[in-house]
Amino acid sequence: MLSAKSAATVRATLPAVGAALGEITELFYANLFAAHPALLRDLFNRGNQNAGLQKQALAGSMAAFATHLVEHPDTRPDVMLNRIAHKHASLGVTREQYPIVHTHLFAAIAEVLAEAVTPEVAEAWDEVYWLMANALIAIEERLHSEQRVLAGDVWREWTVAARIEETPDVVTFHLVPADGGPAPRALPGQYVSVQVELPDGARQIRQYSLSTAPGSPVRAITVKRVHGAAAGGPDGEVSHHLHTRVRPGDTLRVSAPYGDLVLRDSTAPILLASAGIGCTPMLSMLEHLADTAYASPVTVVHADRTPGEHALRADHRALTHKLPDAAAHFWYEADAEPGDRAGHMDLTDIAVSPGTRAYLCGPLPFMRAVREQLLAKGVPAADIHYEVFGPDLWLASTSA
Repeated sequence: MLSAKSAATVRATLPAVGAALGEITELFYANLFAAHPALLRDLFNRGNQNAGLQKQALAGSMAAFATHLVEHPDTRPDVMLNRIAHKHASLGVTREQYPIVHTHLFAAIAEVLAEAVTPEVAEAWDEVYWLMANALIAIEERLHSEQRVLAGDVWREWTVAARIEETPDVVTFHLVPADGGPAPRALPGQYVSVQVELPDGARQIRQYSLSTAPGSPVRAITVKRVHGAAAGGPDGEVSHHLHTRVRPGDTLRVSAPYGDLVLRDSTAPILLASAGIGCTPMLSMLEHLADTAYASPVTVVHADRTPGEHALRADHRALTHKLPDAAAHFWYEADAEPGDRAGHMDLTDIAVSPGTRAYLCGPLPFMRAVREQLLAKGVPAADIHYEVFGPDLWLASTSA
């Protein structure tokens, strides 16, 4: 809980700090990486840094956390904190890195805001930072304990057992533990981090959903090659490496599973909504539902550019057909086949059962649109859960 004195100071200075966050975070990252170049080489996503996306994510999360503290002093934004903590845990972030961030962040704040940063202002924002940092540290250490790994030591060698070309730009890798031991505990919908060594020696990390049910002895990740021009940023270093260099018999460094977009234990009707490569956590959930003979209604909706670009399309349909009360609806912008729907996803004539729990994964505009449609159909905001990879910019609703 933020102290009353600091809350008043943060409330008064939040507009000025918020307006300067872009400049603050740019200076912060420049100084951080100058002092600790290994962080950029081996932890942070270099592509997102070059495109400025990581800076937006840090600014957004800080502003959202501070705003929540002053508007709701007796609570904290646990949904946002959990999402960040799961991502940090899968990357191997440790508590020792938080003071490093603090040092360079507050130096940047002092330089950008200059005389506006009085001792009182510095003390108030210092309290905000450590409230957020300590909350994240506690969640991250709990997550590591649940996975029975040490903080910062989340990695394990996995062998590529098979490689399946799903589409020209999507490949599925089947993985087994290289040491022959059992696969770690996972929940349907979770992701893993994959660390690869690139030609320049950097060990870059990216996160990929498990695309098979967690009960399977073979784990699978499905990787879409990121083309920079189409994605509004640089080409994906890690996705291109995996597509062009990794073959059966190779080994990958893979983290324990993390992620808070997981199927909740219930008997409620379920709706799984995805677009593009966002289908991967939905396939894990769907396979789990099929394996457990889930009896309640399940509605599967997916949007893609064309049927040929819909990765795992056959699995999407086959797993749906295994369930006793399930239906799949696919939308395509072009080349829709008989039985498919043309255009963007429109849930107007899709029946949504009372009490439905919805799970969403895909581009941010897609999830915003689907969420609005589900709210209009009477699905409570608390029952709409989502996942987004890369910098988490969707902070408009921390209760989603």
